[in-house]
Amino acid sequence: MRSLEICRNGILTGILTEENRKSYVFRYDNNYLNNTMKPAISLTFPKTQQEYRSKFLFPFFSNMLSEGVNKKLQSIQLKIDEEDSFGLLAATAQYDTIGAITVKLIQSE
Repeated sequence: MRSLEICRNGILTGILTEENRKSYVFRYDNNYLNNTMKPAISLTFPKTQQEYRSKFLFPFFSNMLSEGVNKKLQSIQLKIDEEDSFGLLAATAQYDTIGAITVKLIQSE
């Protein structure tokens, strides 16, 4: 199981967890959720207490990934399986993303 902190403009919004390659969960952080001044990270993730579950990496997050030749080059350079979308997200979306969302790998103990 791997987890990522999801941040919006550097502020923790929630946790994205890959339970296995066919089970993903996103849950808002309570502090972010309870702050009415903070917007949802996406129209597909309205602010709610519920967990969002999917059998594949949510499109909102997979759309942050490179495609085609760039994805292949990143996979080779980072030594990450090209089919490991979660791993590629963790490795490439920490700092320089197109939008306000960045991620940070949570180290397991």
